[in-house]
Amino acid sequence: MGVKQTVGRQLAPRIAGVAPGLTTAFVREALNRAIHGIGPLPPAARAADKQLAEQHGDVERAIHEVIENHVRLAGAQGFVTNLGGLVTAAVTIPANITGLALIQCRMIAGIAHLRGYDLHDPRVRNAILVTLLGEDAVNSLVKSKKVPAPPMALATAPAHDAGLDQVVSTVVASDLITRVAGKRLATTIGRRIPLVGGVVGMGADGFATWKVGRYADRELLPRAKR
Repeated sequence: MGVKQTVGRQLAPRIAGVAPGLTTAFVREALNRAIHGIGPLPPAARAADKQLAEQHGDVERAIHEVIENHVRLAGAQGFVTNLGGLVTAAVTIPANITGLALIQCRMIAGIAHLRGYDLHDPRVRNAILVTLLGEDAVNSLVKSKKVPAPPMALATAPAHDAGLDQVVSTVVASDLITRVAGKRLATTIGRRIPLVGGVVGMGADGFATWKVGRYADRELLPRAKR
């Protein structure tokens, strides 16, 4: 893990140079598109409601299906964005980071919606982004006071702290770039075979998405819908 994180930190500035969109703004854009829908992907709430209908109103089963559907989506984009090996890494790594952020944001937003949270509430949006980091990273960031509280507390705070928006965006963007870029480059260097890299990327992104989904399921407890 230490090697991958080191590689990620070294690669992050290069990625930002190749793809200027990977700044703090890209996580907010990914979240917006996840909530409102993009291309063939309908809005997160609508997709979640469809699963709820298919599961005859069983919220927990609907959440399970939301997670499983997004694990498959994440695996597919992980395969496609890891086929090129080192030659295309400067292009595919930013695409992988952005795609994974969008898919995981959509999954978390769907879970939050099913649990009774308002996806238009800026407190909930910050909570979704922090959930994206995963349980271990969130615990570490809260302990170091880089993030004031875990997702549930952020979503249910008495009032929205506008100053927190930029803090959350910066922390999430930095973590995603470091974590995903480091993992991708380390994997590519280790494998050296593009097709194998695609298979590894599919498994890695699918598993990471499953972990984030399970964390969101545990963290975002039910709220009464208003």
